[in-house]
Amino acid sequence: MSGLRIFMVAGEASGDLLAREVVEAIRQKADDVEFAGIGGQELASVGINSPFDISPLSILGFAEGIRAYGTVVKLADAAADAIIAFRPHAVVLVDSWGFMLRVAQRVRARAPEIKLIKLIGPQVWATRPGRAKTLAATVDHLLCMHDMETPYYAPFGLPTTVIGNPALSRNRPGDGARFRAARGIGPDEQICLVLPGSRRSELAKVAPVLLEAAKQVVKEKSGVRIVVSPAGNMADTFDETFPDVSGWAEVLHAPEERYDAMAAADVALACSGTVTSELAMQGTPMIVAYRTGWLTWALARGLLYKKHHITLLNIVSDDQEIVPEFVQTQQKPELIAGKAIEWLTDPEKLERQKDAQRAALSRMQGKGHSSAGISADAILSVARGQAVLPQE
Repeated sequence: MSGLRIFMVAGEASGDLLAREVVEAIRQKADDVEFAGIGGQELASVGINSPFDISPLSILGFAEGIRAYGTVVKLADAAADAIIAFRPHAVVLVDSWGFMLRVAQRVRARAPEIKLIKLIGPQVWATRPGRAKTLAATVDHLLCMHDMETPYYAPFGLPTTVIGNPALSRNRPGDGARFRAARGIGPDEQICLVLPGSRRSELAKVAPVLLEAAKQVVKEKSGVRIVVSPAGNMADTFDETFPDVSGWAEVLHAPEERYDAMAAADVALACSGTVTSELAMQGTPMIVAYRTGWLTWALARGLLYKKHHITLLNIVSDDQEIVPEFVQTQQKPELIAGKAIEWLTDPEKLERQKDAQRAALSRMQGKGHSSAGISADAILSVARGQAVLPQE
């Protein structure tokens, strides 16, 4: 079959990265594919330029979502228009549940012949399992991360393919020694790495606490260097929001340094998200923080969220706290700094944390194939109207 057309839609930084990886994997497997899409820097880097800015989609929480509802609807309308104009054989909707659902519903209503593929499903195993039925009624195939997700969709007849955790597939070992040499950081100096989040709302609600905690670490523990690594999509916004940080910390702007910095760090203070799996891959002990709006939190804790923890390493460890979490009322600089200082002053505790994270990470490993490669095979099959073969 020639002239296959695939439209990629990515709404946030982690989805944009995965979308780019999948595009690259598809191009390695097939030379008859024409792409278009909506996304950010990552998709643009492989020649897929978005017709509009996706940054308004970087929202967090129920109340924030309500305020942004009008914008989300307008963007969903614009996305559906762009998809229909391109006339693709398949659309791949990456992460971003609320937005992607609206896009899928609009495309389904206007062009039911287009195959719709959801890449990364909603966390039905943790909250609102009813979304499985909604998704099954809207898309043709789901590419999900975990085996534990598939039973939620089986009753509704939605075909699923388990791709594993994309962060683990990347498996790009950082070079800690190279990072230290490039930055003039001696082997006896300790590094506290700050990862402030990839959404505007996280820069507002989580980053200030992580940065204040890092300041306290430096104040109370000599010989510690602070390195801050903003997400690529938020680098300019971070600099505008926190212009003074470069005066007391190393702020990274080169994406290629990110994994080296993780490998070099003795401890990381991280906003919850995909980055926690990346840190685990680099063997970096981490402390996780998070805060959302109070209405969102009240709804999640009271009605929706079924787990006690938010970090995937903890959830896959029978919902036990392997990685320390400081969430909502516990997200305080002194508590986060206290844990970091405790580890930095006790090498044995740091090593035990590394061991615990490695054990948790082993529970998340996939089947030996890259997530992008598995996704590419499934997407090509669906787009061509072929059966999706199970992974061996």
